[in-house]
Amino acid sequence: MARDGATYVCQSCGAAHPKWAGQCAACGAWNTLVEESQARPPGALAPTRGGKARGLAFEGFESLSPPPPRIATGVDEFDRVCGGGVVPGSAILLAGDPGVGKSTLLLQVCGEAARRGARCAYISGEEATEQIRARAHRMGLADAPVKLAAETALRDIVDGLKREAFDLVVIDSVQTLWSDAHEAGPGSVTQVRACAGELVRLAKRRGMAVILVGHVTKDGQIAGPRVVEHMVDAVLAFEGERGYPFRILRAAKNRFGATDEIGVFEMGDGGLAEVKNPSSLFLNDGGERAAGAAVFAGIEGSRPVLVEFQALVAPSVYGTPRRTVVGWDGGRLAMVMAVLEARCGLGFAARDVYLNVAGGLRISEPAADLAAAAALASSALDCALPQACVVFGEISLSGDIRPVSRTEIRLKEAAKLGFTRALAPGGSDDGAVAVTGVTRLTDAVRRIGDQAWD
Repeated sequence: MARDGATYVCQSCGAAHPKWAGQCAACGAWNTLVEESQARPPGALAPTRGGKARGLAFEGFESLSPPPPRIATGVDEFDRVCGGGVVPGSAILLAGDPGVGKSTLLLQVCGEAARRGARCAYISGEEATEQIRARAHRMGLADAPVKLAAETALRDIVDGLKREAFDLVVIDSVQTLWSDAHEAGPGSVTQVRACAGELVRLAKRRGMAVILVGHVTKDGQIAGPRVVEHMVDAVLAFEGERGYPFRILRAAKNRFGATDEIGVFEMGDGGLAEVKNPSSLFLNDGGERAAGAAVFAGIEGSRPVLVEFQALVAPSVYGTPRRTVVGWDGGRLAMVMAVLEARCGLGFAARDVYLNVAGGLRISEPAADLAAAAALASSALDCALPQACVVFGEISLSGDIRPVSRTEIRLKEAAKLGFTRALAPGGSDDGAVAVTGVTRLTDAVRRIGDQAWD
């Protein structure tokens, strides 16, 4: 029988239950309910009192001072993803796979910002201060005036941040913190929610920016309760495929900037180097383009990015053909294959199909449909696309090629990298790039097979 004031909280989804059960009724996970007391022991952090409510228009509004300028960290790719710099008083959650470089990135951000005059603190619950100093020396940041601390107790962290004024604080990571207001262990749903909430409130009250590092689960979701993502002002994902030195910083939520904005880095011995022109990074410039390759002119946030789609269609030696896709949605691939088979007569029933986005970049834009279809058709027909051709467009189930947004930006990026032709919706030339307009997928496949581009 449960004690008074105790509930059972699911460590997977955060749902509360009045009594223990083997399976969580909210998410269906087994053996995830943990007893957590709701009583607050003496000396625990007291909740803050609510402020006075005000209307949108009040007396003296015109005399309000403008908001403080953003903190320019000196890492331009990080500032771009944040919307032009870090906003004072904001809370940012940065998540990524183990070993992808989260701590390296944030130590670099703190060091460069401190060199520019910002008061920065780096608090780690996973490493000792000597380990952080050793990494800073390898990255050339030994002279950066960053305050370091190794602490996991929330009360000590909050007291230290109140004693000294900071502009930017990094907490690595929120899953290692614990609050004496709760009996649950570090990393539990209750502790993560309580510690994140207290740090967010502290950031708002004192006007300092707080960056929280978050762990991810084996399926790529941010560990802990989903409410933490609602508390913070921005959620950033740091991505990187094993075997590639490239890292992608992507904004999944941003109250002060655009979502889906990306920053590109390259991991090296001295830390993360910014990549100013990611399009040249994801393209293969050597030799003629092989059959099964198509260059997609995409948009990631506000940045145009050119990336190569690679497809291989081969006879299947097993009864069930294989369908393997890397860097693109598998369901989208199945839809494009179905349209190619039903509308264009290309058969994939007895063939293995492999699709890969070169460079480790993950594409989610619908405008990539035509590039994937062109790569598949090129491989199935064994006909290569022109070397200086880019492809973009959305495919409908009827086989129509639908127009996409920001065509001019895509074509300008293609022209800057030496591309002179595009296979896309519409038919007018745009400067240095001649557009081969297609309105039906059958027309695009015919042009690829007949090499008819004029």
